[in-house]
Amino acid sequence: MATKLFESLTVGPIHSRRLGSSLGINLLPKRGKICSFDCIYCECGWNKDHTLDKAVPSAEDVEKALTERALQLNKEGIRVDSITFSGNGEPTVHPEFAKIVDITVAIRDKYLRQAKVSVLSNASMIWKKEVRDALMKVDNPILKIDCTDESVLRAVNRPNQRYSLSQTIENLRKFNGNFILQTIFFKGRAEDPKTGTVKDIDLTDKDLAENWRNLVRELRPRQIMMYTLDRETPATGLSKASVEEMTEIALPLAKEGFSITINGEPVIATGK
Repeated sequence: MATKLFESLTVGPIHSRRLGSSLGINLLPKRGKICSFDCIYCECGWNKDHTLDKAVPSAEDVEKALTERALQLNKEGIRVDSITFSGNGEPTVHPEFAKIVDITVAIRDKYLRQAKVSVLSNASMIWKKEVRDALMKVDNPILKIDCTDESVLRAVNRPNQRYSLSQTIENLRKFNGNFILQTIFFKGRAEDPKTGTVKDIDLTDKDLAENWRNLVRELRPRQIMMYTLDRETPATGLSKASVEEMTEIALPLAKEGFSITINGEPVIATGK
């Protein structure tokens, strides 16, 4: 079973195929996982297997650790392209998330001016105004919707807290397109955690793909990040979507002028 936890508050910088030289911030436990989803493809593993450590860093902890790391990186002449909130779960569930964003932006402005502030989020908490407002302050709010069919989404993402796809879409409208939409594509089998029903999943399915494109047209995000499985997954029997399959899904949008990357590489519109 996959388990890849971040064991410190700051991680890296490491090379990210989407964000360049990325300095990670983990607002969740160092030896545990806290997430509002329990995705079948999560590299951190199932939520239930990482419950012993529930301690999260305070805003003061983040300020101290990030300041020290920024000073060290400056001294060593190491470039940072992105200060990225990711970590062992969903960063926006942290009770001081909004305060920590303000702290991070201030530290970036003082020590790492070339860096963007990015948040990798499943968008499950944007029903909270303070979370939305905080996300609107960062350079790259990267917000996920993996499928527009709620039954498929629930089988893939397995939300375990309050979640409504329609409400999430409504709250994404409030960003007025100033966000990055992130969507994964893969195939396999998934079990609905509530009903126990097992269903075949193909996120490249033509109908699902067209409905997803229509959502993109509705929300008009400034950028779209498409990707597929890259590491071991907690659920077995999942398989990657090919670049060709994802390109076929992306091309109609690229021809309409949307900025799209697949696994970090830009999609170039061809033909009429």
